[in-house]
Amino acid sequence: MAPDSEQKFRRPESVLVVVHTTDEKTLLLKRNQPGNFWQSVTGSMEWSGESRVQTAVRELREETGIEAEISELRDWNRTFQYPIPAVFRHRYSDTVRFNREHVFSIRLPEIKRVKLQPTEHSEFCWVDFRAAQNIIWSWSNREALEMVMAAGIQ
Repeated sequence: MAPDSEQKFRRPESVLVVVHTTDEKTLLLKRNQPGNFWQSVTGSMEWSGESRVQTAVRELREETGIEAEISELRDWNRTFQYPIPAVFRHRYSDTVRFNREHVFSIRLPEIKRVKLQPTEHSEFCWVDFRAAQNIIWSWSNREALEMVMAAGIQ
């Protein structure tokens, strides 16, 4: 757990969850702020000691309404580190410059109904993997999607 002074800011550690179907469709969410940022499910880990996979399950539920068990998620044991974009810097302590992002995926048998968190996202779409590569704004998200594609939709 972080000192109280840090807890008012986001923890610089997050998850990215590639949600996909067996027929090679992936779920993308459009952020409200900044606009036109399409991405997979993402979210910061809590300071409370929440595990990576617990964060992935929570963020999937909060951002899409999709309920999943921990066992349904694949932990890729892959972590990206990147500089926090200027547009998001205000969410972190002044001493924090980088975020660590842990990659997960979940394969669904078919497209599921999505219930967006309207404070975070304005739209969603299910698109084929190749089209998603051209829509996603984040290099780490593109690389995560590439890993899922290369693994043959496991």
